[in-house]
Amino acid sequence: MRTANKVAAVSILFWLMKIVATTLGETLGDFISMTLHLGYTMGIFITLAFFILILSVQLTLKKYSPSVYWLVIIGTTTLGTEISDFIDRTLHTGYLMGSLILLSGLLISLFLWNKRYGNLEVYPIFERNKEFYYWGAILFSNSLGTAFGDFLSDNLGLGYMTGACITGVIILIVVLLHYFTKINHVLLFWIAFVFTRPFGATFGDLLTKPLAKGGLDLGTMNASLVSLLLMVIMIFISQRKYRETSS
Repeated sequence: MRTANKVAAVSILFWLMKIVATTLGETLGDFISMTLHLGYTMGIFITLAFFILILSVQLTLKKYSPSVYWLVIIGTTTLGTEISDFIDRTLHTGYLMGSLILLSGLLISLFLWNKRYGNLEVYPIFERNKEFYYWGAILFSNSLGTAFGDFLSDNLGLGYMTGACITGVIILIVVLLHYFTKINHVLLFWIAFVFTRPFGATFGDLLTKPLAKGGLDLGTMNASLVSLLLMVIMIFISQRKYRETSS
C-alpha cells in the first residue's frame, strides 16, 4: 500500500501543514489579485496554470512525494482563493450565495466519488481516476473555505480574530470526536478539512488586513513569505519522516 499510495497520511503534521498551506493560499491569492492589481480573472488564470502544471506532475508519479503533494495542496488553496473571490466579488453573488454554490460543488463531487467507489476513504489512494475525485473535492473545499471565512468575518461582522477562533474551536471539537467517539472517521476528516480552510482564510486576513479593520497589517507579501518559510520547513520534516518510515 505504501509503495502504491500517492497522497499524504492523515496525522497531526498533516493538519498543521494543511492550515499553513491554507493561510499561504489566502495571502498569496490576495497578493496576486489585489496587491499586484491583476484582478480576480487574471488571478484565476495564473493560479489555474500553476495548479494544472503541478497536478500533472503529481498524476505522473508512481508513489507519494511530500514536496509535490503539498505543492498541489498550495495550488488548490491559492486557486481556491481566486475562484471564491471571483464568484463573490466579480460576479457579485455575495459571500453567502458564493458559499452555497461552492458547498453544492463539494457535495456533488463527494456524492459522485462515493457512488463510483462506495466510500470516501482518503488514504491510501493510487488509482488515477480516484485521485481526480480526491483533488476535485479538495479544490472545492478550499474554495468554499475562503467564501465561508469571508462570510463569517464580513457578513456576520465577527472580525478576523473571532472568525479564526470559531473555526478553530470547530476543528478542535472534530479532533476530540475523532479520538473519543466512534463517529465515522471519513466524515470527520471532510468536516475538518473544510473548516481548516476558513480557519486559514480568516487567519490570513488577520495577518494582512489594516489595523483599522482588525488585522495586523503585515501585508500580503510579508505574510506570504512567512507562511512559505513555515511550509518549506514542514515539507522538509515530512520528507524526512517519510524516508524513515519507507526504509
